Amino acid sequence: MSHHYHGVVWIDHHEARILDFNADGTNADKVTLKHSATRRHAQFSGKASWRESEDAAFFDEVAGKLDGIGEILIVGPANAKFGFLKRLQSRHAAIAAHVIGIETVDHPTDGELLNFARAYFRKADRMLPQVD
Repeated sequence: MSHHYHGVVWIDHHEARILDFNADGTNADKVTLKHSATRRHAQFSGKASWRESEDAAFFDEVAGKLDGIGEILIVGPANAKFGFLKRLQSRHAAIAAHVIGIETVDHPTDGELLNFARAYFRKADRMLPQVD
């Protein structure tokens, strides 16, 4: 799938919504965390080690969806966005190099997320050095 230049990923510990866009169009994708019965049991029994390996696979799948996007904004309501950025930096450095910001955003609709990202990129573009 070909991507637009700008992209935003909204992520929490259960799902990621990815929008890549330009002035004329938008592509949307979604990744949902896959739980096995064993891992759900570990979650409720107090064993925390399951989450790290599960998040790694989840984060890697999301990273794969971002490959090819020129500028990436990461948003989300809690700490998953920071864990995701850390995973990008350690395992997907080429994609991490395209991340231009990370912001706290609650639970927007896709339309609200797209509007937020467009406004963010307009502001960020004004801050970049202008080439004559």
